Amino acid sequence: MDAEVDPEMVAAVRAFGRFYTRQIGLLEEGLHRSAFSLTEARVLYELAHRDRLTASVGLTASVLGQDLGLDAGYLSRLLKRFEDQGLVTRRTAAGDGRRQVLALTPEGRAAFAPLDASAREEVGALLARLSPRDRASLVGAMARVRRLLGDPSQGGEPATLRGLRSGDVGWIAHRQGVLYAAEYGFDLSFEALVAEILAGFVRDFDPARAGAWIAGQEGDVMGSVFLAPHSDTVAKLRLLYVEPAARGQGLGRRLTEACIAGARERGYRCLSLWTNDVLTAARRIYAEAGFRLAESAPHRSFGRDLVGETWVLDL
Repeated sequence: MDAEVDPEMVAAVRAFGRFYTRQIGLLEEGLHRSAFSLTEARVLYELAHRDRLTASVGLTASVLGQDLGLDAGYLSRLLKRFEDQGLVTRRTAAGDGRRQVLALTPEGRAAFAPLDASAREEVGALLARLSPRDRASLVGAMARVRRLLGDPSQGGEPATLRGLRSGDVGWIAHRQGVLYAAEYGFDLSFEALVAEILAGFVRDFDPARAGAWIAGQEGDVMGSVFLAPHSDTVAKLRLLYVEPAARGQGLGRRLTEACIAGARERGYRCLSLWTNDVLTAARRIYAEAGFRLAESAPHRSFGRDLVGETWVLDL
């Protein structure tokens, strides 16, 4: 990770937080026109929705506090207030006198029901202002934010590999330009090269000799690889990349294996690729897939002094 964060990015995240809290009414004294604060409503929500999930062991105050990031003393006072109001009960867990199991009373469920209904109504109204396409885009973007910020519940569906679609070419050139600039210091000439390669791929595309595999996840492009002819017997693996949010899932290996299988299906005898020694993660994938380093030479490209490498795989 970079040691320094752009102050403008910090300001942008804070501005989004201010905007979103206004949109969903988090600045109101009573959440969703209720008598409950945001924290109180969240505690009621967790108790209402976890009852069926934790019925066998029960939800304890310590687990609830950890999951919500609440101070133990503050949560204890809040729960005591709910007990006094008849909304929550606490009982000693069977076989463990140290554990206090929480549950909503019928009165607690009755108090939470209109709060939950109001929240659904308000979010529904917010989404109703958008087209179906924009709703899907918004929900997908929210899921991506949660994944990027480490929400363990957002593992999501695994990425699927598909063919090239309209919009992919420009997006892949853009993303590779952005990522290689941020991660390796490559200048604009790299993005220009990617755009040239992709333009030539589309212009000369022959499905009997070439192929493209795009990794899609919840509507987002998460990676890609291309198979391009070099001669009647040799093909090239080109432009392998994986989005940072999708790394660690074996997606680079899946894309590489798909390209190798595609080369075999098209009757090639050899698959080659060109890369640079600074791309250590990609080089590891190539080596594990059976490629061997055939040639390396220093060069200056993309604003950097690099060592270019040619790798080959006999098919």
